[in-house]
Amino acid sequence: MEAHISNLFPEILAMIFSYLDLRGKGRVAQVCKAWRDASYHKSVWRGVEAKLHLRRANPSLFPSLQTRGIRKVQILSLRRSLSYVIQGMPNIESLNLSGCYNLTDNGLGHAFVQDIPSLQILNLSLCKQITDSSLGRIAQYLKNLELLELGGCSNITNTGLLLIAWGLHRLKSLNLRSCRHVSDVGIGHLAGMTRSAAEGCLNLEHLTLQDCQKLTDLSLKHISKGLNKLKVLNLSFCGGISDAGMIHLSYMTQLWTLNLRSCDNIGDTGIMHLAMGSLRLFGLDVSFCDKIGDQSLAYISQGLFQLKSLSLCSCHVSDDGINRMVRQMHELKTLNIGQCVRITDKGLELIADHLTQLTGIDLYGCTKITKRGLERITQLPCLKVLNLGLWQMTEGERVR
Repeated sequence: MEAHISNLFPEILAMIFSYLDLRGKGRVAQVCKAWRDASYHKSVWRGVEAKLHLRRANPSLFPSLQTRGIRKVQILSLRRSLSYVIQGMPNIESLNLSGCYNLTDNGLGHAFVQDIPSLQILNLSLCKQITDSSLGRIAQYLKNLELLELGGCSNITNTGLLLIAWGLHRLKSLNLRSCRHVSDVGIGHLAGMTRSAAEGCLNLEHLTLQDCQKLTDLSLKHISKGLNKLKVLNLSFCGGISDAGMIHLSYMTQLWTLNLRSCDNIGDTGIMHLAMGSLRLFGLDVSFCDKIGDQSLAYISQGLFQLKSLSLCSCHVSDDGINRMVRQMHELKTLNIGQCVRITDKGLELIADHLTQLTGIDLYGCTKITKRGLERITQLPCLKVLNLGLWQMTEGERVR
C-alpha cells in the first residue's frame, strides 16, 4: 500500500490535528469529509476556548461546539441574549464575558434561571452594569463555581460579597480589583466572620483586592483568621493598610505570593513583621512603597530568605541594602530593582557574586549603573532576561 496521508486511520489524523493551532484546526476541517470527521474528534479540541461574536442567530453553532467537546466560551461581543449561550451549551464549564459592557443584571438574570452544575469559571471583569443582584443569581445557581472574576465591576458592594459567601463555598479564586464600595465588612463576610448569615468562602486560594481603597488592617485580620488556605494575595494600591496589618499576615503559613505594590503606608516595620512570622513566601512585591529602604532588605534576608521573586522597583534601597541581602538569598530567581536610583555598579557586582540562580533582573531607570556593572550581571550563569527599559537584553545578546 502506498504511504499517503489519506491512508491514515481517523484516530491518527486526530492525533496530528491536535497539535495544530486554533486556525489550523478549522482549516483542516475544510479539506475533505475524512479530514472534517477526524478534526471533529473531541481529542483535537480538548481545552480549547471558543471565541464568539454573538450577533445573529446561528442554529448550527452550539451543536457544532458540543460535537467537538468544547465547553469553554469567550463572548467577544454580545448582541443577543446571554440565555442563548446557556441554553445552547448546558454543559458549559467556563464562560468569559470580560468587557461585555452591555451585559446587565436583567440579561444575566434571564440566563441563570436554574442550576448549572458544570460551570466552574465565570469572568465578568469590566461588566460595569453588573450589581449585587447578579451576584445573588450566581450564588443561587452556580454552586460549583471555583473562579469568579469581578475586576472593574464598580457597583459591587458588601451585600454582594455576603451573597457570594452564602452560596459559593467551592470558590478558590476571586478577583475584586477596583470594587470601590467593598470594605472591611465585605471581607469579613468572605472570611466567615458572619457565620449566622453566611458560611464564607473558606476554600479561597487566590484573592485579588487591588485598588480596594476602603480596606484597612481589619480586613487583613479577617483574612488571617478565616482564609487560612490562601496562597496568593494581591493588595496592591490598597492605601488604607499599614505596617500593623502585616502582623496578621505574618502567620499565614500557606501564603506563597504577596503583592503590596504602591501600598503607601507599608515600610520597613511592616517588612519586619512579615519576616518575624511563620511565612514561607516565594514571591513578594513592594514596588513603589516609598517607605521601604535598606533595613527592609536586612529583614528579608533574615526571615524571607526563601523568596524566588522580589520586586523593589522605585524603593529607597542602595548598595548597602543589597549587601545586607544577597548572601542569604540563594533561591532568588527574579529581582526587579528598576528605578532604584541609588543602586550603582557596586550593587550589581554584589548581585553577580552571590545571586547565581537569577534568571531575570529589571534595571530600568537605574541611572547610576554603567557598562562595567552590566558586564558583571551578564555573566550570571542562569540569566535569561535583562531589562533596561526600551532595550531588553536576552540570553543571546549578552555582553562578553
